Amino acid sequence: MFDNPCCKPHRLVRSVLQHIKNLYGIKLEVKGLENLDVKGPYVIISNHQSSLDLMGMMEILPDRCVAIAKKELMYAGTVGLVCWLAGIIFINRQKKTDAKSVMTEAAQTMLKENIRLWVFPEGTRNHDGNMLPFKRGAFHLAIQAQVPIIPVVFSSYNDFYNRAEKRFTSGKCIVQVLPPMQTQGMTTDDVPDLTERARNLLMTTWNEISAPILKMHGAQ
Repeated sequence: MFDNPCCKPHRLVRSVLQHIKNLYGIKLEVKGLENLDVKGPYVIISNHQSSLDLMGMMEILPDRCVAIAKKELMYAGTVGLVCWLAGIIFINRQKKTDAKSVMTEAAQTMLKENIRLWVFPEGTRNHDGNMLPFKRGAFHLAIQAQVPIIPVVFSSYNDFYNRAEKRFTSGKCIVQVLPPMQTQGMTTDDVPDLTERARNLLMTTWNEISAPILKMHGAQ
């Protein structure tokens, strides 16, 4: 199920997204990139605002990293095609047995083949910044494999995208990479607390990096 991510045409996807950014004058400012300089496997978690998350993801996607997303996204037209080209693994989150088996296999594979995984723990898109409750699969996975979790936060897209009008303009998005959260020595009993700490961290960071953008555009 987990192909070698190095064989996926990431360069093609990056090229397409770069063309879109250049066309509309969208700039991505990456902060904390050094936090991805971790040897061995790890789990990346990030907030999920829309399919535009692909721009930030492909901007910093580490070597040997694949993403996990809900199966419904595979049928989302062009977006689904781009996700497939990017090597995203689709799971049926409605079937807990399917999701759990994928996560179990992922933990084994990431250790055996030195693979990193990117997971959107909210499970579905959240447009207003008030993060949805995190699903615990990514945290079970990281603790089972005893690998660190690296949080990534995408700021509000209000600076370059008007969702109501479905219109792009020039603007900027901040991609903040936070220091790793260690899981060594943790057990499944620690999953609830780890999940909540991670959610609070992402929410606090989103508010901090999005505040100037929201103020500029008159959002609360």
